Amino acid sequence: MADDKNPTMAKSPAEEITSAERTRSGICFRPNVDILDCRDELVVQADVPGASGEDVDINFEDGILTIHAKVKPRQPQETDYLLREYEVGDYFRSFHVSEAVDASKITAECAGGVLTLHLPKAEAAKPRKIQVKSC
Repeated sequence: MADDKNPTMAKSPAEEITSAERTRSGICFRPNVDILDCRDELVVQADVPGASGEDVDINFEDGILTIHAKVKPRQPQETDYLLREYEVGDYFRSFHVSEAVDASKITAECAGGVLTLHLPKAEAAKPRKIQVKSC
């Protein structure tokens, strides 16, 4: 973790996960993701616990993939807590996608707190076998 004595030391992954950014609308978390490079597509899996499919906005424009998942509070605003450790907030993350992606064929599903995106590679970006002719 970074401090005045050792400013070069970075935050641990656990510290980065639990830190939240304040926004005008409340707290916004950076979801953890796995990005898989499959033969015909890129698969993005993002942890968005508490979000449902209808509360997720996905945008892909100019090679930038943006994920915004809205999470509704678990309790009413006026709830009087004895102890509160679970923070509720939206999830936001964006990526520059270097692969050529066929944007018209992107699909997504959200189940069990995991958002899965399928970004099909454009034909020009897919690997292909080149046949060599004997002379």
